[in-house]
Amino acid sequence: MESFSHRPVLLYETVDALNIKPDGVYVDCTLGGGGHTALLLSRLKEGRLIAFDQDADAIDNAKKKFADEIGRRLILVHCNFEEAGTVLSDLAPEGLDGVMMDLGVSSHQFDTAERGFSYHMAAPLDMRMDQRAQRTAKDVVNTYSKSRLCRILKEYGEEKYALAIAEKICKARETAPIETTTKLSEIIKSAVPAKERFEGKHPARRSFQAIRIEVNRELEVIETALDALIPRLHAGGRIAVITFHSLEDRIVKDAFARRVSGCTCPRDFPVCVCGFQKTLDVVTRKPITPSKQELEENSRSRSAKLRVAEKCRQE
Repeated sequence: MESFSHRPVLLYETVDALNIKPDGVYVDCTLGGGGHTALLLSRLKEGRLIAFDQDADAIDNAKKKFADEIGRRLILVHCNFEEAGTVLSDLAPEGLDGVMMDLGVSSHQFDTAERGFSYHMAAPLDMRMDQRAQRTAKDVVNTYSKSRLCRILKEYGEEKYALAIAEKICKARETAPIETTTKLSEIIKSAVPAKERFEGKHPARRSFQAIRIEVNRELEVIETALDALIPRLHAGGRIAVITFHSLEDRIVKDAFARRVSGCTCPRDFPVCVCGFQKTLDVVTRKPITPSKQELEENSRSRSAKLRVAEKCRQE
């Protein structure tokens, strides 16, 4: 494994927002390169941090980086944070004082050519964050119907040429399977009007993003995890989530809003029948975004948004 390099986004803003208690129990749902994990650990004394990641490279890197902390203040869990509810029933039955999620793709994944995340480097079409998973980008590109590909490109990539790209992909795979990132990138370029191929960002950017989201079920797992994690927070405990995509941000914003509003019954109902109680207070009315300095130092932080909520002290 190459050195696991990743610059954490909104590092101090996120950890500061959690109001770390030295003896608290915290969860880092997205270990990655361990940047947030390291800062979290530095603020714990008798407390514990449980860190999840589905990428074996991230877990292996953390075992070396935090060798002195594992089993003492740090517990590493090799799985998708979607499974947090089940895992934490055993590891933290007493509840949590804080949770953080960084929903971005790690620099290591983008920069390791053979992982197949980047349209800039030649590699097999893979894009799996969890290399134990069955479905790859090659499967999506070569087996999905035109209508399904179009929907994914439009919804997950907000690609305005989704239909044209889906048609080109389906036409190309009639001759031979599409197996590499460079081949897919060429096909996408050919479907985009010539004037847009040389203006602004790479024409394959949105399509690669959409296919990656589909391969890893990135949007599906967010709400499942939030539903499992928020009830485990102690009163006053906080959850901080960094998103990089408008759809991710909408899921988090809506999940917080539902728990802030409480009862959703029509006002003319004499009694509540929905049973939904207020459980959160939003800390960040507007999302926190990277500073000018961070944007200059790390261009990959440009779309990051941090939202923070706190468990109500009285439900």
